Amino acid sequence: MRFGLLVANIGTYADPRAVVRIAQAAERSGWDALLVWDHLGFVWDGPSADPWVTLGAVAVSTERLLLGTGVTPVPRRRPHVLAHEVATLERLSRGRAVLGVGLGGNPAEFGAFGEPTDAAERAELLDESLALIRALLDGEQVEHDGPHYRAAGVTLSSPPERRIPIWVGGTSAAALRRAARYDAWFADTADAERMTVPPDELRARLAAIARPPPIDVAVVGYSTAGDAALHEAYAAAGVTWWMEQLHDRRGDASELLARIEAGP
Repeated sequence: MRFGLLVANIGTYADPRAVVRIAQAAERSGWDALLVWDHLGFVWDGPSADPWVTLGAVAVSTERLLLGTGVTPVPRRRPHVLAHEVATLERLSRGRAVLGVGLGGNPAEFGAFGEPTDAAERAELLDESLALIRALLDGEQVEHDGPHYRAAGVTLSSPPERRIPIWVGGTSAAALRRAARYDAWFADTADAERMTVPPDELRARLAAIARPPPIDVAVVGYSTAGDAALHEAYAAAGVTWWMEQLHDRRGDASELLARIEAGP
């Protein structure tokens, strides 16, 4: 199992400099990744930061951490713009980008701007977008005329040198099927206070996939340093990434920094 951090982009962490400090401490302390929420927090909870700008700052301040979003609500993004952002982060970080994707779990972030709040419609947008994003990131010439998006023979002129992984978030059966078509399942296993999906339930959901499982399985969790029994239980269920979640409701900045510096 590898260990990363999932950091809020609201509250204290609406300041990108706070996230940079966390990332630098994480790299010194043996963590393997840093992912950032992608919420329009200003719609419902005060200040927030754009995750891609924040990740750009982290990229030039670190050397080893895998970097990405956990997760981007793709239906409120233009797929070609998102592909361009991810490819740029990949170059800036010298091959350390990952794209976490999902439907989006906060309807207000859609409805406040007249965008679709219906989950079925957002699922259509997500699937069509992901096909475009995958093709663009892979350097293909994209001809597409779909129900929601068009691309007229477009190629990303500077595609990434490596295949950027796409991690699909969610816990539904549809999310699992979608994850199996891409590179990883980013299981939504925690709320703001606790873990919500125990290892046995996670194992059962993985077993329900009719096709081979994704290469990686990531969970969102809360642990103390060296919490071997908890980590091993999820590893035995098939988890390959533990993402320690950090936000203001968990503790103040000094408490969370101490958790990071203690290491996985």
